[in-house]
This record gives sequence, structure tokens and C-alpha cells, in this order.
Amino acid sequence: MNIAVCAKRVPLSGGRWELTADNLDIDTSGASVGFTTSPHEECAAEAAVQLVEQLGGSSTVITLGVADSEEQVRSLLAVGVDRGVIIETDGSEWDPQATASALTEQIKAGSPEGAYDLVLLGTEAADTADFQVGIRMAHALGWPVVTNVKGMTIDGGVARCERAVGSAREVYEVTLPAVITVKDGLNIPRYPSVPGRIKARKKPVDTVIIEKPAARLEKVRLDLAVEEARSAEILGTGVDAVPALVEIFKNIGVL
Repeated sequence: MNIAVCAKRVPLSGGRWELTADNLDIDTSGASVGFTTSPHEECAAEAAVQLVEQLGGSSTVITLGVADSEEQVRSLLAVGVDRGVIIETDGSEWDPQATASALTEQIKAGSPEGAYDLVLLGTEAADTADFQVGIRMAHALGWPVVTNVKGMTIDGGVARCERAVGSAREVYEVTLPAVITVKDGLNIPRYPSVPGRIKARKKPVDTVIIEKPAARLEKVRLDLAVEEARSAEILGTGVDAVPALVEIFKNIGVL
């Protein structure tokens, strides 16, 4: 089985994000901004590695981004993906349509092992949360697509995919080749080991440079989520605080 994993380099979410002056992109110019791989796509890479271990074949991680994206590509190679492809850009954010088009061309080109049987990617990017790329790729390829997948098995060229819908599960079966977008919880991604990181340095990573196409979608603006105000209330000092504390316990049903 020949599997492609589409992954995105995104800013770390541990700190406070800032927007550019035009409110159209996340400002990544600060020295304190770190980067990682979208969590959904870490699960996609783990799924690819597990499938190759079970069924044989090879896996390729493909990313659209700057040359520094090699760090994230190598981290996925360190957990078992076989090779990488970087579609190098100038660092500006590509809209979902342009991103899907560039990734689709790489899928059509195949890998040294031949045509791809399966494309895995995250249901949404961790930074822009656009949800569109996988669906657009499937449409361009003429392949079936299943989104928001939380469980997956492949047998006899058929992928059985489970989607969580409230407390129930929807089950879809699609014939390969197919595009499947996954959510975190599909599996537990393995942590890159020291031997894995050493092997990853020797694995092939190809770079493809393309020009950004004219935008056909318009991004109006980005807005940061409103932060909840956090405060602490001082009830009193010593025994003087006991009546107020008892009253709070009564209100929350402890007493």
C-alpha cells in the first residue's frame, strides 16, 4: 500500500498568538514563536505507519510551506514515515483552494513506489481550521472522501471508517484509492525515538518549488478568540472567612 500523508507546519498554541497588521494572517515573525505539526496530522502519520507495518508498502509526508518545514517533516519521518516532499512557498498563507491544488498535483505525480492508494490528512488545520483541503483534493482526484474519522481499518482494498456523531457512530466503507481526513483520538501517535531521529536524517526529502496562483477565494479577516477574564475573590482572613466559605459550599451543593 502506498500512502500519502498531508501535514501542515503550524505555530505552537501554548503562547499568545498575534495577528499581522492587516488581520489576515498569524504573525510568526517574533523570535519566540515556535512551530509544530497539526495534532490531527500527527494521528494521520501514525495511521500511515501502522498500515504499512500491517499491510506492507510505503508512506510519504507532503507539506506545503517554507523550507524550514523540513523540521516538521523530519519529525514525522522519525516516527516511521519513509520519505518527505516539501512544496516550498514564500511563507505566505495559501487559501484552501490553492493548497488543495498544489497537494493534488503531488498526489497525481505519485512516489517512486508508484501511484498512491490512500491520502490521509487532518480534518482541519490547527491554525486556520478551514476543513476544506481534503474535500477539495478528493473532488479534484475523483476519489471518495470520508471526513472526521475516529476509527479506521483497511481490508481487501476497502477502508472502513467510523465517525463520531454525538454518542453514536456513523460507519462508511469506501473503495481505495480514497481521501480520508482524521481527527485526534484515531490513535496515540508514537514519540520520535533517538534511533528514529537518527534514521530520519538519512531518509529522502524532496523539494518542489512552485509559484503561488492568483487567489480565487477572499479572506476577509481573522479574529483572535476572546479571552476569558480570570480573577480571584478574597473571602476574608482566618476565621472571618468561614461564613462566606460555608455560603459558597451551600451554593454549589457541597453542603
